[in-house]
Amino acid sequence: MPLYKYKAMAKNGKIRNGTLDAVNETDLEQRLSRMSLDLIRSDITQEKRASVGQRKVEKSDLINFCFHMEQLTRAGVPMLDGLSDLRDSLDHPRFREIIANIIDEIEGGKNLSEALAAHPTIFDNLFINLIRAGEASGELASIFESLADTIKWQDELSKSTKKLLASPIFVGSAVIGVTIFLMVYLVPQLVGFITNMGQELPIHTRALIATSNFMVAYWYICIGVPILAYFGIVTMVKVSPKARYIFDGYKLRVWRVGPVLQKILLSRFANFFAMMYAAGIPILRCLEIAEGIIDNEVIRSALRQAREDIAEGEPLSRSFQNTGLFPPLVVRMLKVGETTGGLDKALLNVSYFYDRDIRDSIDKVQSMIQPVMTGVLGLLLGWVMMSVLGPVYDTISNIQI
Repeated sequence: MPLYKYKAMAKNGKIRNGTLDAVNETDLEQRLSRMSLDLIRSDITQEKRASVGQRKVEKSDLINFCFHMEQLTRAGVPMLDGLSDLRDSLDHPRFREIIANIIDEIEGGKNLSEALAAHPTIFDNLFINLIRAGEASGELASIFESLADTIKWQDELSKSTKKLLASPIFVGSAVIGVTIFLMVYLVPQLVGFITNMGQELPIHTRALIATSNFMVAYWYICIGVPILAYFGIVTMVKVSPKARYIFDGYKLRVWRVGPVLQKILLSRFANFFAMMYAAGIPILRCLEIAEGIIDNEVIRSALRQAREDIAEGEPLSRSFQNTGLFPPLVVRMLKVGETTGGLDKALLNVSYFYDRDIRDSIDKVQSMIQPVMTGVLGLLLGWVMMSVLGPVYDTISNIQI
């Protein structure tokens, strides 16, 4: 279906520009008419070119979508009427067009989950599968409510992850910047003064001068190698599954930061698994969906192994225990959930526990990073001061009055 770039007029006379999928220009005019817009001009365009400069569909937009649909569905409003009301109330041009497309797909005979699946960049695999489960069980209102809560939780978890990584990156960049300034600008100005003293320089002073000379003479290597290494690692991770597995495993072992990242991923898995299981999705299908959601190849591989063991008849808790990756807390709660029949509640308890632990761990890591980086910077400045002032002190001490 081609993508049209259009110019249209609203009932209040305001001109609107945007993009919309349509079979042909007549279909485009009908779709715009349902949005209370009159077509003025249209051209077929490319989706990538049309998306440039457009406002993205954020998590807050999805939360509003779920809340709106939950309220109207629970009140007994028909699906198409609820979507039409949402479309007319949106001030987000791109999301408004997506909702209009969904309405057209449903009017064409598709159900809601199939219409949402036509927009995978907006509605992910978890979202679509939960809506499909809600359609099968007749509990769409509850599914929309759960999705709204989950997207809010996801957003908070994403902010926690960024908060965890932002501090070491910022402070580490500051230390690197100070190091470059000292070695490239300050130390070269002091080299002449130190060497003119005419005495044998200590080893730490010679090491400082050699480091400074190397960085001045080969600055392009000092700048180019880290950049090339970064892009080389990124490329290898993208093209090589083995490199991705090694890199993801290393992320989980980074001092202090790795264990927190693992807790964040396990909390996300427990929350998603609980929500899917509560919606009536079979366990093997829950694990299959979770593999596509968890963005870490090590944990994804462990889930794949657990799914294969369960398919062969192993109990759920033992399958997770056999992977060697999931901590005793997760395994114990899975065993309790199997015994009591409340697997979703047991996993939500795991997620709740990890959420509290993640906040405490992030605060501890941040409180520790600043002293560590300050210590590193202090050692660096101490090395420079000792290397410069040491020969000066020795020279003054040898002066005979």
